[in-house]
Amino acid sequence: MVLGRSEPGKHPVEPVTLKVLVAGGFGVGKTTLVGAVSEIRPLRTEELLTEAGRPVDDTSGVEGKHTTTVAMDFGRITLREDLVLYLFGTPGQERFWFMWDELSAGALGAVVLADTRRLEDCFAAVDYFERRSIPFLVGVNCFEGAPRHPADSVRRALDLDDEVPVVFCDARERESVKEVLIGVVQHAMECAAGRRQPVTG
Repeated sequence: MVLGRSEPGKHPVEPVTLKVLVAGGFGVGKTTLVGAVSEIRPLRTEELLTEAGRPVDDTSGVEGKHTTTVAMDFGRITLREDLVLYLFGTPGQERFWFMWDELSAGALGAVVLADTRRLEDCFAAVDYFERRSIPFLVGVNCFEGAPRHPADSVRRALDLDDEVPVVFCDARERESVKEVLIGVVQHAMECAAGRRQPVTG
């Protein structure tokens, strides 16, 4: 789909653009997710892991990872002719968390990507979005060989509110990621509608 193109005789549609964050622990698949779904070449700010960073870069569980995002990943996807999402992948390591405030400004919502082998790695992201009342869902990235747990078990382990969606996905697969992003938009819209409801009684 090409932006600005419309049916003959109709004015071009000016799309609504929305900002969605992709957060989670180090090595959970954020860069992969953005790359899988972006219709433009993703902007990546990855650097090689070095010996100097070894004391602070916990690579347990992701021993094959040799790079890390130091600023952000950026991509774009057109969900409909009139709806475009801009995706911002946050850096997963604690020493880069100072960038989260800048990245989260104006965000509609967020995906917190989780790995069932290292669920504790996404606690910080869950806490961040809860404290700032930014709607989010948890996307469990189904790594090969990782244990599979029911959504309710993941919800309890992360101490999530009942209304926070928990979905399963493959961060490498475009259609799987698209469903996650649609889920974020729907959840954010429901949260916004709930805030607009008048208080009665």
